[in-house]
Parts: sequence; C-alpha cells; structure tokens
Amino acid sequence: MNSMNELYVGSEVGQLRQVIVHRPGTELLRLTPETKDDLLFDDLLWVRRAQEEHDQFSAALEAAGAQVLHLDALLRQTLSVQEAKDFVLDHTFDERIYGPAAAPLLRTVAAGLDEAALAELVIGGLTKRELLELTDEPRSIVLHSLGPDDLVVAPLPNHLFARDASCWVYDGVAVNSMQKPARMREAITYEAIYRWHPQFAAAQFNRWADGLNDQQATVEGGDVLVIGNGAVLVGMSERTTPQGVERLAKRLFAAGSADRVVALELPKARSFMHLDTVMTMVDERSFIEYAGLGELASYTVTARGGAAGSSDQVELNIADHQPGQAHRAIADALGLHGLRILTAEQDVHSAAREQWDDGCNALAVAPGAVVTYDRTPTSNAFLRESGIEVIEVPGGELGRGRGGPRCMSCPTLRDPVE
Repeated sequence: MNSMNELYVGSEVGQLRQVIVHRPGTELLRLTPETKDDLLFDDLLWVRRAQEEHDQFSAALEAAGAQVLHLDALLRQTLSVQEAKDFVLDHTFDERIYGPAAAPLLRTVAAGLDEAALAELVIGGLTKRELLELTDEPRSIVLHSLGPDDLVVAPLPNHLFARDASCWVYDGVAVNSMQKPARMREAITYEAIYRWHPQFAAAQFNRWADGLNDQQATVEGGDVLVIGNGAVLVGMSERTTPQGVERLAKRLFAAGSADRVVALELPKARSFMHLDTVMTMVDERSFIEYAGLGELASYTVTARGGAAGSSDQVELNIADHQPGQAHRAIADALGLHGLRILTAEQDVHSAAREQWDDGCNALAVAPGAVVTYDRTPTSNAFLRESGIEVIEVPGGELGRGRGGPRCMSCPTLRDPVE
C-alpha cells in the first residue's frame, strides 16, 4: 500500500488506491417527510438496507485494490487532537446560528462528550429532547421556540456523497464552499481531518479551496473531473459557480499543478445537479454521457503567460467555444484527436429514467473498469458491449439519495495513467 505521503489524484481512471467514503448512519434516520426537502433528499431511505448496500460498495472497492477510509472513523480519530476538537466546536456552535444565549451552552455540552459521541453529534445532529437529556434548558429564545423533537443541530445526511465537499485534484485538495445551506457544515469535517488527522497532517499537499471562506465562489466535487494531462474538466451547474471555477483555476495554475481547465455550462436543474450525473470518464479517452445532455457552451481557461508564483499574480486567458464544441475542447485538453462518447441507444423516457438513477455516475477503479449501480441495466450492458468492465453494486436504497458510486467516493490516491 502506498504511504499517505503520496497523496495524488492525477486522473479519473488510474488504479484506485485509497478512497474516503461515508457509511449511512443516524443522520439518515433524521429524514422525515417534513425535513427531507431542506436536507436535499427527494425520498426517505430504509437506512438498514442502505447500510447493507454501502457495505457491499465498500467491499467492491476493497476487492478492486483500494484502501477504504471511513469518514466517521477519520473524524473520531481527528477529534482526539484538542486543537481539532476546538476547531470543530468553534465552527459548529456559531452564535449567528444558535443565538448568543444558547451557543456557549451547546459548545460546553458538546465539549464534554467523548470523541465517538461528538462525531455522532456533528454528523448525526441533535434534537431538543436529546439536548435536555444532557443539560437543563437555558434561557434562550432560539431553544424555547423549538418543539421537543425539533432539531437543534441539523444532521449532515449528504456526507453520504463524500465527493462533493472534498475533492483531490492532482497534488492537492479542495475543501469546497458548498452552495446549499444544508451542506455548508460538511466543510468543517473535512477541514479538521485534513489539518489534524495524524495521517493527513503528516502528508504534504496543496490546498485549492477553503470551504469556510470562499463564500459565493462555490465548487462541488461532483462537478470536478481530473481528466489528466494537466487538465481539469468542471461543470458549471446549479451548485458550482463561474467565479468558483476561476478561483480554482488560478490556484491550480499558480502551483503549476494544472495548465488547463475546461468549463461546461450545464442546465441549472435538479436532474443535472452535477457534471458527474450526466458525464463520467471510464477509460483514458472514453466518457459515458447522458443522451439528453445536448450541445453545451464551453470555455477553456489557461494562464496568460504561464504560471506565476501566487494565485494573485496569475492572469486568466479564457477562450469561449460555441455550443457543440465541448468534446473538441476536452480532446484538445487531453492531447487527443477525439473522444469516445458512450451513449446507450434507448428512448427518451428510458434514457431520462436511467440518468435519474445515476446510470452515468460511474466510478472508475482502473482504466476500463467501473463501479455502477445495478439499477441501470441498459447503461451497464452498453458499457460492457463497449469493452468496459462493469462491477455492479446494489442501489435500491442508496439510489434514492440521487447519487451514485462516483458521488459516494472521495479518491485520495490513484496510480498515474501511462
């Protein structure tokens, strides 16, 4: 196994060696018909079955040669470092959220928990009833206005989709500023882990984004494809903004870690939530793509005059491409004459159904070998006919969350592609 000091993700398809995932837990039990919309879920998941499916997903990754790191375990280990614990407490119990009367008490209560219980609170949330089992109710308008079973600390069920709040791009990581309020606190978890977890703290890597400070310059990992050859493909979706793309590009160029970013203008719709819901890379020159994607406007971003010593010194050169030229721009970035675009032939309704079920959200574990949900049989059969090895995992419950195998994985180490 490669050491943690070799953290590097230089492609979408190199042999996967290490990956972060999050097994569903208490946070998904907090989903109700009343809370699911605010927490960005379309449906309620049967949690025990979702856990069983996720265990099979993790086993498939391990069988493919990857070391699987579990987010909750990483957080528990990180919280044993006092500086990390203080960081998480300070950023979680903000008086702008909980009010100046309740915030100090909540922080004190949480500080008294052991690492396992605190990690559970951070990810799984806390109701008023559960809080009052730990302390007397303070004189707080915020808390007095809540019912016994209302959430005091919101859960983070979208940690299931480990890709979005944290994504590794070449020799660094972006802890992303998330677009939706329900996901903003996910950045706290990853910032703490990457700063203080003993394994990551000992490693050398760049930081491409700070999820606590980038505000409206949002980028989410589902929109970021590390396609190789010093290039990055980014979707500008309902979650990733143009200003986020430009800031990411400047930081990559300043470090000399990438020399080109290709940005695609995606429809701003729930069904096109991220680029990887409609397009993912399955080998060195092949992408599976949703039939209804259409002709997208695209842009190629490079550094004017080459890379500089700091992102403040980098000037961006932006080339506009007409709709329909996106594949050409991607091929140019890869140094190829053309791409192989894999789109299964099916009627428009079947294609939309499979895209909704994450048929295009394939996770490559090696060149030409991908993990997909079993609930997308047409896409899977087409990939196999195209020479791609398909490793199916169950997605009956996990798929209700609107995220597939790529969404549920945060690779931290891949072998280079020759």
